[in-house]
Amino acid sequence: MNARAEGDRLAVTAEALYLANLLLLPGIAFAALVWIYRRRMPGASPLARHHLRQTVSATIWAGIFLVVANAVIVVLGGYDQPSTWVVVIVYFTVCHATLVLLGALGLSRAMAGQRFRFPLIGGLLGREP
Repeated sequence: MNARAEGDRLAVTAEALYLANLLLLPGIAFAALVWIYRRRMPGASPLARHHLRQTVSATIWAGIFLVVANAVIVVLGGYDQPSTWVVVIVYFTVCHATLVLLGALGLSRAMAGQRFRFPLIGGLLGREP
């Protein structure tokens, strides 16, 4: 397999693990993504490095958003208050759905061999060279 095809495959894998973390296997998919990031980042193609950096950054931000949503619930009175459902519904319709949509867009770009930068949250791990 040539280097470009390997880089494209690694970029698609990174985006797929990002979506799996949000939708199917939270935590497990994140651990796999971080493991691939640490193991494959130094020798990866520019496209793969870009998608790895973006997905790890976006996953960290997704975790931060989830912690903030839980903190808001606790501040508003805990999990047995009616306001809990307001926070949960707003979080899932605004934050979570947006992250999933951006992940699907990132996956389609990776499959096309193109770069994709998550708006606002894609630069946590530094700028692209």
